[in-house]
Amino acid sequence: MIPIGALRTRLRSFLREQKPRSLPRKSSKPRIGTHVVNVQEGLRFVAQAGMSDELWLWLLEQGWRVESYRPDRRAYRDIPASAVTALIDADPARRQRLMAEAVLRAQSRSALARRPA
Repeated sequence: MIPIGALRTRLRSFLREQKPRSLPRKSSKPRIGTHVVNVQEGLRFVAQAGMSDELWLWLLEQGWRVESYRPDRRAYRDIPASAVTALIDADPARRQRLMAEAVLRAQSRSALARRPA
């Protein structure tokens, strides 16, 4: 027998109705190579070496979290590694501007795959 919750989930899927998710909980600084996501903005980047604790706290305040589960089927735009490096090397006063520039340079995975070599 199917529980009522499972039936409701199937009905929502059939109607393509999405339930908004809350912001994932805060976590410790990610390991190198971990995906860090901003669910509200639909953005993602890969954590690099050199990320300070202060930078991670700033990112948490901006809504960034470690990807909570795999496989995450959401469509994200990836922030280039060069923009992440610039953010890591920047002083705190320039972070907001550099993040805005990085968001403008973000591309979806399908756009990256179509780009000629």
